[in-house]
This record gives sequence, structure tokens and C-alpha cells, in this order.
Amino acid sequence: MALLRHRSAGDDAYALEGDGVTLRLPRQGDYAEWAELRARSRAFLTPWEPTWPADDLTRTAFRRRLRRYGRDVRDDAAYPFFVFSSRTGRLVGGCTLSNIRRGVAQTCSLGYWVGDPYKQQGFTGAAVRTLIPFVFNQLKLHRLEAACLPSNEPSARLLLACGFTREGYARNYLRIDGAWRDHLLFAILSTDPRP
Repeated sequence: MALLRHRSAGDDAYALEGDGVTLRLPRQGDYAEWAELRARSRAFLTPWEPTWPADDLTRTAFRRRLRRYGRDVRDDAAYPFFVFSSRTGRLVGGCTLSNIRRGVAQTCSLGYWVGDPYKQQGFTGAAVRTLIPFVFNQLKLHRLEAACLPSNEPSARLLLACGFTREGYARNYLRIDGAWRDHLLFAILSTDPRP
């Protein structure tokens, strides 16, 4: 079960503790480790992500990213988390809750990535399981959505194992690796049983 720790205003606002993982908001001091892991994982991540801007791994781009993250959290529009191994303290990946819709929808979208050295070690599943109670208990949303490429069988298996239900198939849903790609659609509701 996720434990949400509210911290002082000068520190990270959120931290989540899960099974072998710690999730927290990114901060400036994460730049070197993040840039190194992303650079090392580029070939592994490229087929599953939007095209990286030419300056994506620069310190300046990271500062812009952090400013956008800060606005998103302030506006309750998105919550970006870096995922760390509880055992080693190393950055292993990231998860983002984005496109938060209040009103009659009460939903958001989940995206995630894991660095190549840490794939298939359970970090992403643990991070997703940690975020589910945060979405429903702290953010008070009703629905959490996720999508993956049909060819990304590990991601589809992960979502199903975390309690998501496959709901559909969206044509040309997201622009990934420079082209519009079809996606499988998944969701979990606040009322669904947890595995």
C-alpha cells in the first residue's frame, strides 16, 4: 500500500513509498542521474515514446521540464514522479499522472518508463501499484486510464496484473517515435477490486 508523506513547503510536496520503490517529484539535483539513465536507455525507450527534442537531455531542458512540472502540480493538471529503488536509492524510471479531468469525468492518464538496466525487475509494476491508491484516495479520482502499443506485450501484461481492464483499441491514438500509432486502452476504476 502506498504511503503519502506531505513534506514541508521547501521540500518535495509528495513522496510515495511502495513495495521496493519510492516515488517522488523530480528536483534539480536529479539531473545528472536522470540524464545518464535516459541517455543509456535511449535505444530501449525510443520505440515507445514521443520523439525526443534535440536538446532533451540538456540541463536547460531539464530546468524547463521542472518548471512545467511545478505548474502542473500547482494546477492539479499532472503529477510527475521519479521512481527510485528503495534498496539502492538509484533512479530506475518514472511515472506521470497527466491530463487530470475533474468535473463529471474525475479521471487521469498514466504513463511510465523504466531505464534499460532496470527492465523486467518489477520496478514499474511496483510503481503503478503504488500510484493506484494515490489516485483514488488522495486525488479522489474515479478512473485511471493507460494505453500501450499493441506490440508492447510486457506493458499490457503489467497493466492487467495491476488490476486494469482492457477496454478498447484506439486508431492513431498517440504520436510515438515520429508516427501516429494505434494503442490498446486500459482503465481501472476506484470501485474495481485490487489484485
